[in-house]
Amino acid sequence: MQNLKGRFAAVLPAGGLGKRMGGNIPKQLMLLGGKPVYRYSLETFLEMEEIAEVVMAVPADWKDHFEKEISHPKLKIVVGGAERWQSVENGVNALTSNAEFVLVHDVARPFVSREIIRDVCETLLTKGSCLVAKPAVDTIKIAKDGRVESTIDRNTVWMAQTPQAASIALMKRLYARIAAEPLNFTPTDEASILEYFGESVYIVKGNAANDKLTTPEDFEIFASRAK
Repeated sequence: MQNLKGRFAAVLPAGGLGKRMGGNIPKQLMLLGGKPVYRYSLETFLEMEEIAEVVMAVPADWKDHFEKEISHPKLKIVVGGAERWQSVENGVNALTSNAEFVLVHDVARPFVSREIIRDVCETLLTKGSCLVAKPAVDTIKIAKDGRVESTIDRNTVWMAQTPQAASIALMKRLYARIAAEPLNFTPTDEASILEYFGESVYIVKGNAANDKLTTPEDFEIFASRAK
């Protein structure tokens, strides 16, 4: 096994307001098992020796709150952008360690495991850019106007999760290209940016424990896991 210590950084976009969750505060600040949602994944990354630094991108109006609530020598807090990918860009540009690679993880996925994170790190070193995803278990239909048009072979379908990861230098180059020639679509994740520019993206197998907290119903399920 290769030495992974300090070769990786993490960017945690926490800038979304979680409108599907409802409520008056961002979902990442809602309590889950007695502590804010964002703390679960943040603490996991901060505790790992593989991770040299962590940048969390937060809503501008909540930056002071986060800075008062948590402090750590490996942590930096920055203001997120208008879109998720811009929050990640702000986070990547704020990295200052000697890390070679960046793992981007949504704090709304609180129960990411150290094993998955290490698998991502190993894949970065042995193959290249990658994302965590889980295989589809349901039959996938393509529909239009409420009518099924076709069925996709579910063996080829993977449900994207995070972390999604690449070399820091590569991500900075791609952000520079976007600045020079803006995209004609809004990326929903890092993999879609990498794919757009023709970069190979490998899959690291994820699991249901790494699912995203999105709705109040999800919150009830995740609360049981936090106990």
